[in-house]
Amino acid sequence: MAVLVTGAAGFIGFHVAAALARAGERVLGVDNLSSYYDVRLKEARLAELRNLPGFAFVRLDIAEPGAIAKLAAEHRDIDRVVHLAAQAGVRYSLIEPRAYVSANLAGHLEVLEACRAIGGLKHLVYASSSSVYGGNTKLPFSEADSVDTPQSLYAATKKADELMSHCYAHLYRLPMTGLRFFTVYGPWGRPDMAAWLFTKAILAGEPIKLFNHGKMRRDFTYVDDAVAGVLACLAKPPADTGSAPPHRLYNLGNHRSEELERFVDVLERALGKAARRDLVAMQPGDVPATYADIEAASRDFGFLPRTSIDEGLPKFVQWYRGYHGL
Repeated sequence: MAVLVTGAAGFIGFHVAAALARAGERVLGVDNLSSYYDVRLKEARLAELRNLPGFAFVRLDIAEPGAIAKLAAEHRDIDRVVHLAAQAGVRYSLIEPRAYVSANLAGHLEVLEACRAIGGLKHLVYASSSSVYGGNTKLPFSEADSVDTPQSLYAATKKADELMSHCYAHLYRLPMTGLRFFTVYGPWGRPDMAAWLFTKAILAGEPIKLFNHGKMRRDFTYVDDAVAGVLACLAKPPADTGSAPPHRLYNLGNHRSEELERFVDVLERALGKAARRDLVAMQPGDVPATYADIEAASRDFGFLPRTSIDEGLPKFVQWYRGYHGL
């Protein structure tokens, strides 16, 4: 049997597809190779994946009506889906909101429809986000907390994905799990995220912007820990008891909220160079702190993050230097 991975050329999707292929799974990866950030990075990830036995790739836009369902019908051995394709980025949603409606709402619906047509679907695992907690001030964030105050359109689309999934699980008894990722970083990471942005600027001697005057806290999750959580979750679909829909939600974070300035301190040590810090006001759509309660994920599928930023950021820096030939 095979696993369909959407967003396979993306950051987390690449790592999940690689881990599944290395575990002996047949993996069908799809991605539209959008130009949100440098497509050459996505192509480089795909080149790595194509070296792995059992991996195949199809370029496809999941938001195109019927496209992902047609692909699934052509590959009848698919019995699990890891849906990671999305328009990412909180700040970009202030600039191009329609991209989020297309990829995150229409695209998620198309994946749900494709899963409805897959006979014997064992499990759909899909990406949600810590952003759904929005304006919540109670820390750490728990799955039982209200998520009715999104601070960005990106967050609103992810909350909508959770609601759509619950509905499909109720109507069609599809086993699904949504994973609320907390600031994933590491090798092959995204150029629009802090680790990449700060590393690039520090090496170039340029200032880095620390929003909220540096008083930001994030639950930084190393990518290997996040991937281990995805695979462990995928192997344990929710049971259909006939009462509640077979749909669950879990946080995937490091269960540690780090000050952004400490994040920069660790990067400076890894790079051997001091940063020029520009302390600026909070950006619209941002939240001052994130912090994951991971008790449910630990209890239900043994999720146990092991990598602190003191270990993870030097690994990212090593990869970054190698990727750029520095």
